[in-house]
Amino acid sequence: MRLIHTCAMNEHSASPGSVRGIPLRVEMGTPAARTAGTGDEAEARTLRAALADLPALLASAPHRLMFFAGASAVLVSMLWWACFLAAGFFGHAFPAAPVPAGWAHAVFTQYGMLPFFMFGFLLTVFPRWMGQPALTRRHYVPVFAGVFGGYLLAHVGLLGLKPLLLAGLALMLAGWIAALVALGGVLARNGARDMHALSCFVALVLGACGLAAFGAFALGAPWQFAFVAIKLGTFGLLLPIYFTVCHRMVPFFSMNVVGRSYRVFKPAWSLPLAWALLLVHLGLDLTHHQDWLWLVDAPLAALFLVHALGWQPWKCMKPGLLAALHLAFAWLPVAFALYAAQSLLAFTDHGFLLGRAPVHALTIGFFGSMLVAMVTRVTQGHSGRPLEMGRIPWLTFALLQLVALSRLWAEVSTDAPLWLVIAAFGWLVAFAPWVLRSLWIYLTPRVDGQAG
Repeated sequence: MRLIHTCAMNEHSASPGSVRGIPLRVEMGTPAARTAGTGDEAEARTLRAALADLPALLASAPHRLMFFAGASAVLVSMLWWACFLAAGFFGHAFPAAPVPAGWAHAVFTQYGMLPFFMFGFLLTVFPRWMGQPALTRRHYVPVFAGVFGGYLLAHVGLLGLKPLLLAGLALMLAGWIAALVALGGVLARNGARDMHALSCFVALVLGACGLAAFGAFALGAPWQFAFVAIKLGTFGLLLPIYFTVCHRMVPFFSMNVVGRSYRVFKPAWSLPLAWALLLVHLGLDLTHHQDWLWLVDAPLAALFLVHALGWQPWKCMKPGLLAALHLAFAWLPVAFALYAAQSLLAFTDHGFLLGRAPVHALTIGFFGSMLVAMVTRVTQGHSGRPLEMGRIPWLTFALLQLVALSRLWAEVSTDAPLWLVIAAFGWLVAFAPWVLRSLWIYLTPRVDGQAG
């Protein structure tokens, strides 16, 4: 029996069975009905095909895949932390993490959220830096599956499910090792002659050690393992890679924009010197000699200031993408000036009056701001878009400066718990539009029609 579909009649129809004289009763099986059905089916097939092609599109380049993970983690990491802080401040129940929540916040930010972007960048540029063929999916998809899959699993585990936390940490470490194998192969074929690549690789090896140390702590090892993991994450992993990439890329980007009037400042001595000072900082920090850190933190502040000025920011305030890189780097000497001041206060028996202000000037101010500046530039270029900052990245960048300042203020405010909640939710507000825009770019083809 043929089914009859009857549409609702418009009250202004020419007749009860028509709209403006067009019959509304369409029998299935008539040419008109078959055409409509075919159109709907074609649209559905197109949608299904697009969804089926999405994994291949996402995996078409390492930066696309890993930046997708990083953009997602920017919100996931801070959403858990913001909810934890807000629940405590307002007196609501929240699932207890199997490990101290503050330590989990530090570890998954340093070994999960930020390294996704670093892996995406390094898996792309390592072969280019050393004149080798690009890495293939078999090299970088396991990194994504391990680190991102483990990161998500571990965050579920933070909601009071320790077995999932342990499984997530193990999977993250497996993905990390996959990255070391892929990048190490490129480095070995080059004979480890590229100073910047070698610096980044050593930092990633230290990062693997730190992640393993926290995994051991989660399994029951002494608290010192977690302490080592957190310190290695800051001064052995993130800061060396961030500074190494800036050392190579900031003068390169600046020269390309400014032209012949720009004097390239990329001293070969500064990268080894930074490593030496950071290793001494790590040694003093891990042995609880924080009152002597000023001996290396003051020289580090000076070293970073020399680079900030040597890169001639006054010539680089246009276009916005270049200006953002220089403005973000300005946080680095400020952070180490605060570290030095903190240590000197302790050395003169005034205690640690600045609290965790130095580390958040480094993590939110420098790491966060440079993340927006550098990732926006890479995303624009590798998606075929104009190399411009745009309103949404500028909004996130500007709001992030306020978040950094509010987090620093929390260390000296009498209402510290409130300001901690404000800073955590401020991060989410600042990053949400940037993340949504970025995710759309990573999930859609390049606008110029090229591959990648």
